[in-house]
Amino acid sequence: MHNDWKDYKPDIDELISLRQAAEISGYTTNHLRLLVSKNELWAKKIDSFWVTTEEAIFEYMNNKSNFGRPKKNP
Repeated sequence: MHNDWKDYKPDIDELISLRQAAEISGYTTNHLRLLVSKNELWAKKIDSFWVTTEEAIFEYMNNKSNFGRPKKNP
Protein backbone atom coordinates (compact mmCIF):
# COMPACT_ATOMS: atom_id res chain seq x y z
CA MET A 1 0.00 0.00 0.00
CA HIS A 2 0.84 3.66 0.06
CA ASN A 3 3.98 4.33 2.07
CA ASP A 4 2.04 5.44 5.14
CA TRP A 5 -1.73 5.68 4.79
CA LYS A 6 -2.18 6.93 8.36
CA ASP A 7 -0.43 10.17 7.38
CA TYR A 8 -2.14 10.39 3.98
CA LYS A 9 -3.94 13.72 3.63
CA PRO A 10 -5.41 14.17 0.15
CA ASP A 11 -6.68 17.49 -1.13
CA ILE A 12 -10.42 18.00 -0.79
CA ASP A 13 -10.87 17.87 -4.57
CA GLU A 14 -9.38 14.34 -4.65
CA LEU A 15 -12.08 12.88 -2.39
CA ILE A 16 -14.76 10.63 -3.84
CA SER A 17 -17.66 8.84 -2.21
CA LEU A 18 -17.57 5.10 -1.68
CA ARG A 19 -20.38 4.89 -4.23
CA GLN A 20 -18.12 6.55 -6.81
CA ALA A 21 -15.28 4.28 -5.74
CA ALA A 22 -17.55 1.25 -6.28
CA GLU A 23 -18.31 2.41 -9.82
CA ILE A 24 -14.60 2.84 -10.55
CA SER A 25 -13.43 -0.41 -8.97
CA GLY A 26 -16.28 -2.80 -9.63
CA TYR A 27 -16.47 -3.64 -5.93
CA THR A 28 -19.72 -3.15 -4.04
CA THR A 29 -19.95 -0.33 -1.52
CA ASN A 30 -20.41 -2.94 1.21
CA HIS A 31 -17.16 -4.65 0.20
CA LEU A 32 -15.35 -1.29 0.21
CA ARG A 33 -16.66 -0.63 3.73
CA LEU A 34 -15.33 -4.04 4.78
CA LEU A 35 -11.91 -3.19 3.34
CA VAL A 36 -11.96 0.11 5.23
CA SER A 37 -12.87 -1.64 8.49
CA LYS A 38 -9.92 -4.02 7.97
CA ASN A 39 -7.60 -1.07 7.26
CA GLU A 40 -6.92 -2.43 3.78
CA LEU A 41 -8.28 0.67 2.05
CA TRP A 42 -7.79 4.28 3.04
CA ALA A 43 -11.02 6.15 3.72
CA LYS A 44 -12.18 8.93 6.00
CA LYS A 45 -15.59 9.54 7.52
CA ILE A 46 -16.86 13.08 7.09
CA ASP A 47 -20.08 13.59 9.00
CA SER A 48 -22.03 10.45 8.04
CA PHE A 49 -20.30 9.89 4.67
CA TRP A 50 -17.24 7.79 3.90
CA VAL A 51 -14.86 9.14 1.29
CA THR A 52 -11.70 7.82 -0.31
CA THR A 53 -9.58 8.69 -3.33
CA GLU A 54 -9.00 7.17 -6.75
CA GLU A 55 -5.35 6.79 -5.73
CA ALA A 56 -6.32 4.66 -2.73
CA ILE A 57 -8.66 2.52 -4.84
CA PHE A 58 -6.09 1.93 -7.58
CA GLU A 59 -3.36 1.27 -5.02
CA TYR A 60 -5.53 -1.39 -3.37
CA MET A 61 -6.51 -2.94 -6.70
CA ASN A 62 -2.91 -3.06 -7.94
CA ASN A 63 -1.75 -4.81 -4.78
CA LYS A 64 -4.43 -7.51 -4.71
CA SER A 65 -4.79 -10.60 -6.82
CA ASN A 66 -7.76 -10.58 -9.16
CA PHE A 67 -8.47 -14.21 -8.23
CA GLY A 68 -11.68 -14.39 -6.25
CA ARG A 69 -12.16 -10.65 -6.32
CA PRO A 70 -15.83 -9.77 -5.89
CA LYS A 71 -17.04 -7.86 -8.92
CA LYS A 72 -20.37 -6.37 -9.83
CA ASN A 73 -21.74 -7.39 -13.17
CA PRO A 74 -21.58 -4.52 -15.68
